[in-house]
Amino acid sequence: MKAGSAFVSVMAMCCRSTLAVIPRTLTANLYVSLVIPPVVLPFMNSIEGGVFQQDNARPHTAIVAQHALQSVDMLPWPARSPDLSPIEHVWDIIGRQLQRHPQPELTVSVLTD
Repeated sequence: MKAGSAFVSVMAMCCRSTLAVIPRTLTANLYVSLVIPPVVLPFMNSIEGGVFQQDNARPHTAIVAQHALQSVDMLPWPARSPDLSPIEHVWDIIGRQLQRHPQPELTVSVLTD
């Protein structure tokens, strides 16, 4: 990665919710402080009968994260089964579409304004 570059990661909930900017590599503690209380819990509480699913990334499977999500109905993520993950197919389609259309360089401030 060249100097000044950054990775962008999107947590899709198939609906519109608050954008959480993670300033560095996501850890379980950052996930619990910056994502679960301000984004996930209010969003899930606003949806009657909503079910939350997340992948098996370490920040998501940490005990502290599981504890923070005790009040949320969860759908287990299939272990090592990308074909069973519908969002992976969506990301593939989006990636192919983006390659066809050059995009201007975006910064965190542009994305969050």
